[in-house]
Amino acid sequence: MSKSLVKQIEQLRSDIRRHEEQYYVLHEPEISDAEFDKLLRDLEALEVAHPTLVTPDSPTQRVGGRLVDGFDTATHAIPMLSLDNAYSEDELYAFDERSKKGSTNKIAYVAELKIDGLSIALTYENGILVRGVTRGDGSRGEDVTANVRAIRAIPLSLKHGLVETLEVRGEIYLPRSAFERVNLEREGRDEATFANPRNAAAGTMRNLDPALVASRGLGAYVYQVVKDKPSDSKAEGLSKLSSHSQLLQECRSWGLPVEPHWRQCDDIDAVIKFCREWSDLRHSLNFATDGVVVKVDDLQHRENLGATAKCPRWAIAFKFPAEQATTQLKSIEVQVGRTGAVTPYAVLEPVRLGGSTIHLATLHNEQEIARKDLRAGDIVLVEKGGDVIPKIIKPVTARRNKGKGGPTPFVMPKHCPSCNSSLRRANGEVIWRCMNSSCLAKIRRGLLHFVSRRAMDIEGLGESLVKQLVDADLVQDFADLFALKIETLLTLDRMGRKSATKLVHQIEQSKKNSLWRLIHALGIRHVGEGVAVALEQGFGSMEVLGRATYDDLNDVPDIGPVVANSVQEFFGEKRNRDLLVRLKEAGVTMEGVAVEKESQALPLAGMNVVLTGTLSSMSREEASSAIRRMGGRIKASPSGNTDYVIVGKSPGSKLKKAQMLDLEVLDEIAFRKLLITLGSRMTDKE
Repeated sequence: MSKSLVKQIEQLRSDIRRHEEQYYVLHEPEISDAEFDKLLRDLEALEVAHPTLVTPDSPTQRVGGRLVDGFDTATHAIPMLSLDNAYSEDELYAFDERSKKGSTNKIAYVAELKIDGLSIALTYENGILVRGVTRGDGSRGEDVTANVRAIRAIPLSLKHGLVETLEVRGEIYLPRSAFERVNLEREGRDEATFANPRNAAAGTMRNLDPALVASRGLGAYVYQVVKDKPSDSKAEGLSKLSSHSQLLQECRSWGLPVEPHWRQCDDIDAVIKFCREWSDLRHSLNFATDGVVVKVDDLQHRENLGATAKCPRWAIAFKFPAEQATTQLKSIEVQVGRTGAVTPYAVLEPVRLGGSTIHLATLHNEQEIARKDLRAGDIVLVEKGGDVIPKIIKPVTARRNKGKGGPTPFVMPKHCPSCNSSLRRANGEVIWRCMNSSCLAKIRRGLLHFVSRRAMDIEGLGESLVKQLVDADLVQDFADLFALKIETLLTLDRMGRKSATKLVHQIEQSKKNSLWRLIHALGIRHVGEGVAVALEQGFGSMEVLGRATYDDLNDVPDIGPVVANSVQEFFGEKRNRDLLVRLKEAGVTMEGVAVEKESQALPLAGMNVVLTGTLSSMSREEASSAIRRMGGRIKASPSGNTDYVIVGKSPGSKLKKAQMLDLEVLDEIAFRKLLITLGSRMTDKE
């Protein structure tokens, strides 16, 4: 056996394990699903050819990913197996031949769209939902019952009063519309956006705050029912069922969500027709799908076919071809964001991809462009990331003109494309910024953030109208919005009296918003929605906040040195102080709303909680938000009336003080369990 072959196999295993970690645990995949599948298939082919080199810990010998810390685990009624993949119609025909073994009858199938989300197992006892568990490693998964109960698509009880215990399996997903909304909100809080809807769904379900899960708008579809013992599948409510198609109809009658486009197919040719249809039609759906799951319809024949250690023999996943295309990178341009960040983007020769025409793609920063060696004029490979976000995979260098006059490397401009001011880049950062506060591009982006739903929430002010207002010099800053009159708006394109009247009313109503909305809307760097709430609670008014020292800011929970510096820089500029004076004169709320007495229905009502140290599974802001949603109050330091002290890594003097006062101290694991328990109580009461 050659050393090079052994080395090749070990390298493949190492690469696959690393990408599994990125995909299943960190939810930050570095390669596409098709690229990952190719690595796995290459390894499988080598191991089939050289079976003596197969090891028990090879990625080919296990069902799925590994467990994630943070939740209790639970065992599945029967293992949640993987599915074999088919990438061509020939492979579907081969699956059909295998399925016919042991049967003299014609084989019928059920074809279902493969939802790209997070696998879930739901246990119902006497028709009542009692548990929700992620797939985990296939045998055991994370118990996320509190979060499952927060998803309105999943019924808490089944119709018809079933008396048996059932484990119902399905997929939790984030609709495309919700995915776009969530990413916009994360951008507004200067948080990293999700790469695709599947990552967003997985990240949401691993959050410890059920209220956040409920707000995300997750959906769910079920596709299978199992019992504790496979031999019992003919018992009680399932006794009349002989096919998978009947089972799906029965699930729907119980009130369970079933993806409606499934089809019963008389033979494999009908299955292939279904796959061809949905290869294009999938783009009309509000959820991501990367293929079709094909299942033998007859339940008894399924049982006869059985399963391998990893996969059922009666099902296969047909993967749609990768959504990629080649086109020309016409130019690399730059755009200015509300904070002055100047980022490059690609202007492409329009190309049809994923059901839509793509002509722009993000490029992130100049380092990313240099790493991929992208040049204007190149022929490039474009892919729709997660079937949603267009991105450039790589240049086709073989088609590049490498002679004189060929494409040249990209050079980041040194001046703002909007106002021509010099760009600056802080030490340790990769982003160049325009520092001109009067830059029209910054003003336009800033206004769009100011009026957004999670900020001042002014409906009717979209990108086109904001551009008109700024370009016509009617609005130069946030305060100018509150001086707009109906007659002024009527001078703009496509603005009728009814729309103008409604917009002025919306602007007037926004003056009554909570203080945190205004703080968030101002666009102070590093101040997202949660930090804005903390600033309102910590200081109570814009005037007090404006006078706060660095130490005052640092003493507020959720506020660290970076945020404290950013807030001080904002209030240190005379232009910003003058803006706040004009907003106050316009009647915009500058005082925090007095905190009402907490509802006694909330599990932490009236309790004081102190956070100290670094939590590994969530940010300080996320932990604080979870506590506040449950009625608790965040305090800066322990005292005699503190109910809980939550301790992370490197807690410092607050832990010692808590121990001296004999307070109840919870480590991160205990804190997570407390949130899960209390979250379950809240959803029960709803």
